[in-house]
Parts: sequence; structure tokens; C-alpha cells
Amino acid sequence: MTGFPVREVEHEITVQAPPADVYRMLAEVENWPRLFPPSVYVDYLEREGDSERIRIWATANGEPKNWTSRRELDPDNLRITFAQEVSSPPVAEMSGTWVIEPQGEQTRLRLLHTYRAIDDDPEGLEWIDEAVDRNSKAELPSLKANVELATRTAELTLSFVDSVTIDGAAKDVYDFVNDAGRWTERLPHVASVTLTEDTPGLQVLRMETLTKDGSSHTTESVRVCFPHHKIAYKQTTLPALMALHTGYWTFEEDGDGVTTASSQHTVIINADNIAKVLGPDAGVAEARTFIRDALGNNSRATLNHAKAYAEARR
Repeated sequence: MTGFPVREVEHEITVQAPPADVYRMLAEVENWPRLFPPSVYVDYLEREGDSERIRIWATANGEPKNWTSRRELDPDNLRITFAQEVSSPPVAEMSGTWVIEPQGEQTRLRLLHTYRAIDDDPEGLEWIDEAVDRNSKAELPSLKANVELATRTAELTLSFVDSVTIDGAAKDVYDFVNDAGRWTERLPHVASVTLTEDTPGLQVLRMETLTKDGSSHTTESVRVCFPHHKIAYKQTTLPALMALHTGYWTFEEDGDGVTTASSQHTVIINADNIAKVLGPDAGVAEARTFIRDALGNNSRATLNHAKAYAEARR
């Protein structure tokens, strides 16, 4: 990076949890969509010892982006260094370090970034400044809250899967779920939908969904699509009862042309809104049942319509 202006910035926060727990949650990148608001999906490309190569899909200043990074894990010194291998414009280069420091019974967590913009463009550098600052200020409090929550209780976290067996091709089932812009024609529980896909395989889906009791809510999700076997997503606009909602659709075809299609959800309940949404007598148990029924009913409806669509094309 010699000859180019380089920006170096640092953010930090204090976490009420042991350093080992903080390190572990940072090291397990598959959980990042649950920990960090901007992260949508993270996958391993290579892993060898303490070195790994990962691909990250996230929002930056409200725009969906993806990039590839290399990481070096140092569990003995509680440090994780990273460098973007393939960055998204306007980023030319981006690297950094997570530094986990014991501080009595607490942890001081420092996040360091070093970066520059393509062609030294001042507007591009300003965009990166804003994105790094915004994401860091979102990531650190979220990580703090989720690490501290994980050490106290798991009752607010709910994960489940619904599946159907389809006598049809995985490609056809995938196409039905991927083409969400047509869901108002195909799914009775979808009242309106807007689907944008400026980058192939990276979608923003906004829709108004009806629940069994006749109520409706508007959500927005970023979806990462892997033809023809998986679509991962994270809701960026949430119903009041949820503090987080991530999930994925999977499509697995066997040698006889039979496909198992599944819908997985992970939700963290917004405990502060339970009484407002479900009434003064409701608690966490009622919220878990309500969310399981509402999401499960809509997922199963989508899967069954996808099943009819695929089997009609067999």
C-alpha cells in the first residue's frame, strides 16, 4: 500500500463476559449473522490449522455487499487478524485485527481497521469511513449484547426447521423460492412484494405478509442465493416481536429425482415487546409459540406451493 493514503481507525467496547467466550464467538464465523447487524451470511472457503479463508455477505450503508477475507486465529494471545482478499468497490484494500484483552472480570474488545479507496478517490474514502464507522458501532454493541445474553439465558432464542418431500427437481423448487417477485401471484399469504437483484445472487426482498389470524407485517430481507441448493437470508426490517431473524432454504435432490426442501429459522425474541404484541398476560413461552406458528405456517405454505409447482413440471 506504499504511495497511497491509508486510513487507520479503532473502535472498542467493554464486554461483561470472560475473554475466552468473546474470542470463541468471534472465531465461529457461522454465527456472525446472529451476532452482527450488518452480517447476512458467512461461509468457509478454506480452513487449515489457524488459517482460514471466508466469504462474507453483509450490508454497508444499507447496500448489500460481499467480499472474501483471510483470517489468522491466535487463541493463545486472543487476537484475530483479517484481510479482505477480494473487496467490493469502492474498497481497494481492507485489513484489521480483533484484540481481546482481559480487564478484571470483564473484557476490553478492540477492533482495528486499515483501508484505502480505489484510485484514492476522496468520495470513495468517505463512503468507506462512514461504512466502517457505522458497521463497527453496530457490531460492537451487538456482539457485547449477544455474548452477555449467551452467558445468561437461551430462552429468547428459537430455531426450527420445516421440510417437505417433493417428487420433482431441486432446480424447479429452487426457482420457485428464488423468484420471490412473483409470490403475490403464487402465495396467498403474501400481500405485496418488491424484489431487487442488482448483483446476481444477491437480493433485497421487501414484502407484506399475512398471518393466520389476519394480521399483517412488512419485512425486508437480504438474500444470498446459491443455485440450485440454498438461499440464505437475514431480515433487516423486523416485526416488533423479533430482535433478530435469520434463516435459509435448502433443496437436496436424491438420485431418483426426489427433492427434500427445507426452511430453517433462527429468531431472537424481543422481550420488551411481548406484552405490547401479545397482551399483558403473555410471556416468553407464549411468544415462542406464536413465532413458531406464524413463521412455520408461512414456510410450510411456501414449501407446499413450491412442491405443486415442481411436481407439475416433472
